[in-house]
Amino acid sequence: MAEDSLAAAIEAARACRVCESFLPLGPRPVFHVSATARVLIVSQAPGTKVHMTGLPFNDASGDRLRGWLNVSRDLFYDTSQIAVVGTGLCYPGRLPNGGDAPPRPECAPIWLDRFIRLMPQIRLTLLVGSYALTNRLGKGAMTERVLRWRELGPAVMPLPHPSWRTGGWERRNPWFATELVPAVQQAVKVALSPDT
Repeated sequence: MAEDSLAAAIEAARACRVCESFLPLGPRPVFHVSATARVLIVSQAPGTKVHMTGLPFNDASGDRLRGWLNVSRDLFYDTSQIAVVGTGLCYPGRLPNGGDAPPRPECAPIWLDRFIRLMPQIRLTLLVGSYALTNRLGKGAMTERVLRWRELGPAVMPLPHPSWRTGGWERRNPWFATELVPAVQQAVKVALSPDT
């Protein structure tokens, strides 16, 4: 078997049709990866706006996430420094209550670990949202996972999903803004520093 490469993984992921029959808008894998990225954001799955544009976190949740990280839009989309890979690469559809459906279960086992293996320069992994937390850490309550961030750091940091629904959660958990957000900002700064 030939040795795998990031270029081969990118090409294969872009052509993936494994769960096509379940995707209401069809397959459009959205991810940003590079062999030089130092920060990896493991996310959930694209929403409709991200599906349409093909740009990860190209929505209000992305604005909130960039605020938490204290990074500009230009830096966030500089794939040579920051990679973004969801536990689902394609938009999974909607739930009856109006929220997005969970990422397709077929996706992460095929793509996430492969991309991680092919990005050797990653120094910091941010787990964003319940599905990313469950995928990398196993089952557990989101708040409990995020509250125990010191046990995972400094190479892995858990975050809630930055959707509008998280606003109430942030108000009920003020430690997130006063303790975790500054720690995440510092970790991102260190990971992206050319001296590390």
